Amino acid sequence: MTFPMLVIPDTLAAGPGPGNTDPRVLERLYLTGVADHMQKDVIRGMMEAKAMLREVFGTKNVHTFGVAGTGFSGLDCILSMIHPGDNVVVFVNGTFSGIDGLTIRMKASTEEELASDSLNPKPANVKIVEVPHGQSVTGEIIEKALAEHKPMWAFMAHWETGSGRINDIQGFNDACQKHGVMGMVDAVSSLGIEYFDIDDYPAVVAWSSCPQKGILCLPLTYAPVSFRDEAIEVVKKRGCRTYGHHPVLEARHWGIINGKDGDPAYHRTHSCYSVAAFHEALRILLQHGREQKAVDYAYHEKALRLAVEAMGCEVTSNMTSLVVLNLPGKLAGLEKDLVAKCREENFGIWTTLSSPIQVRIGILNQLNQEAIADIAGRFADAMLKMGASFNKEEVMQELAEYFSS
Repeated sequence: MTFPMLVIPDTLAAGPGPGNTDPRVLERLYLTGVADHMQKDVIRGMMEAKAMLREVFGTKNVHTFGVAGTGFSGLDCILSMIHPGDNVVVFVNGTFSGIDGLTIRMKASTEEELASDSLNPKPANVKIVEVPHGQSVTGEIIEKALAEHKPMWAFMAHWETGSGRINDIQGFNDACQKHGVMGMVDAVSSLGIEYFDIDDYPAVVAWSSCPQKGILCLPLTYAPVSFRDEAIEVVKKRGCRTYGHHPVLEARHWGIINGKDGDPAYHRTHSCYSVAAFHEALRILLQHGREQKAVDYAYHEKALRLAVEAMGCEVTSNMTSLVVLNLPGKLAGLEKDLVAKCREENFGIWTTLSSPIQVRIGILNQLNQEAIADIAGRFADAMLKMGASFNKEEVMQELAEYFSS
């Protein structure tokens, strides 16, 4: 069977991620010459990307590199350090930290525990601390759990895009440090958006992010990871049951061997196109400036927040790249219908993926007045078509005044 050529139209990606890739990144992807994965310029690009990643993370960690694939590839790499029987505390306050928790339960289960419920194991050695949707994981919650359970590992998402909440990374670090716990953090939604240096959190021994949110590359390129020496020593001592996402073996391909930068050794076949795109995305981020980018996200998120609140919505999130909201009055309960109609018109907003159902509107790579006005205007039109009652002209005028002031 032969199908017609696939044509995918431009979409305004205004959800939690992926964001719209910068045209300069796409240009590097398209204009890169055909080359094998060990060609000298490809290798040079990887070595330069490795150096830029250390700056983006704010770290001196030698074991800082990209794992080929999506954000889940990077998470799998750091979680590969967990062995069956390890005691782990996991903080869950949304869809994605929940998936992280399931991954950890699978990795920490014994053979018998996994076989008893292979898709949803419940090992006794993993404590899942559930925080209600729409609430943040606080230092008090973390301290209480680690003091009680005294695990080997603790895991938390820095920003939870399922509910749009920022969790207490300082409280997490301090509790891990106090109780001698090795911390692991999912920074999929915060790296490249919030301004922070991971070296300021020494009790967090492993960090993972993704290519398509703050880094703003293509989803299938490289998931950034960074390991402290303490974590790598655990891997060297105990090993881990993976080859593809092995922290030490992956690092070798990036020229990180025996804890030092050197010549790369073969581990997998990397795409020259992905290397070029990832390299350019990192260049763009660092040219913008990590601190300035964080300021710009906060400024533009506030603009969108004020606009949707003027439409009668209730915002429950506190992330600066994503607005999570409840629809007003008679539109309550119609979140899925509204989002579906928006997506039919190539306006890519999302509902939450777990209850309660809310609307998520993101501003990844939309850091200018024209883009925010476009997002607010499209959302206003969608709500009015569904029967909302507000004056769009007044909303848009107030938005313009925010930017002019």
